[in-house]
Amino acid sequence: MIEFNKPPFIGTELEYIRQAAEENNKLCGDGPFTKKCSAWMQDNFNVKHAMLTTSCTHALEMAAYLSEIQPGDEVIMPSYTFVSTADAFVLRGAKIVYVDIRPDTMNIDETKIEDAITEKTKAIVPVHYAGVACEMNTIMDIAKRHNLKVVEDAAQGVSAYYKGKALGTIGDFGCYSFHETKNYTMGEGGALLFQDENYLEKAEILREKGTNRSKFFRGQIDKYTWIDYGSSYLPSDMNAAYLLAELEEHEKIDRKRMAIYNYYHEQLRPLAEAGKIEQPVVPEGCVHNAHMYFIKARNLEVRTKLINYMKERGVMCVFHYVPLHTSPAGQKFGVFHGEDKYTTKESERLMRLPMFYSLSEQDMAYVVECLMDFKEW
Repeated sequence: MIEFNKPPFIGTELEYIRQAAEENNKLCGDGPFTKKCSAWMQDNFNVKHAMLTTSCTHALEMAAYLSEIQPGDEVIMPSYTFVSTADAFVLRGAKIVYVDIRPDTMNIDETKIEDAITEKTKAIVPVHYAGVACEMNTIMDIAKRHNLKVVEDAAQGVSAYYKGKALGTIGDFGCYSFHETKNYTMGEGGALLFQDENYLEKAEILREKGTNRSKFFRGQIDKYTWIDYGSSYLPSDMNAAYLLAELEEHEKIDRKRMAIYNYYHEQLRPLAEAGKIEQPVVPEGCVHNAHMYFIKARNLEVRTKLINYMKERGVMCVFHYVPLHTSPAGQKFGVFHGEDKYTTKESERLMRLPMFYSLSEQDMAYVVECLMDFKEW
């Protein structure tokens, strides 16, 4: 079976983990490797602050707290996203307002946002699907005119760009994922990014269980104490050691993933030209990160047959999100504003192909061969 995903492994991860355990004797959070990962992101993505977290979910929770979301506030986001996007704001008591997506990128339709704004709206949460940027200039303009926070769910957007700016660095907050399914991984992990210095102290306190421990370790105070609400969002430095090895070799990972993406795109073009599938679209001004490669079948029936056929041929392909507004919790905590013209329909057509760093050329060719042989388009 050609698996859908395998976590990337470069080769230096284990040496860095050994260093963390044997030389640094520091396995808890905010050790040397954590600091190096944060510094790497700050330098490479031109962002003032990057804090490693235990997951992108926790980064989103921090962003919701720092955005001062209160019970009864409304937060606008797409329904086509992972549950964590909504969970982080539901935890704060917010009502989720879903709007439709664009069929080309599967991202939030920026033209639908403004009509969904009410006096209770406090934030917009664009989700950069497949590492392809939402139309951020329009979204930031809407947010500025209505005095709203923008929290970028850039779980899939590490090392992707919009008009020269790294995804996750454009809004008030950006949230990354380093889950094992992502381009670079620490098993479970994420990061919170922001530019505004005014958020730093509050973010440190929140991340350090409500204490001013970070100030203590910088020598700014002689003891630390409980200051405000907080939780434990620090990943183990051992996990950060694994991640640093991959960040340092990001260009190598990027080249391989882009080669896979481009191979699929070129080899499957005849199916698209014949009207049997639709391929991903990357708008002008967007630089994607080859996080995934998907195709769209004609409808749900064809996709179901296709997934089963690929599995029979020994290739694991998967569909992606079931729209949140169709789920029990999605209906309990939110409402769809406007017409669901594309969200459900497009989600039922989309199928993801195997995409991971160690995918061989032979396996790539076999995946394409199987797709070309499918007779029930």
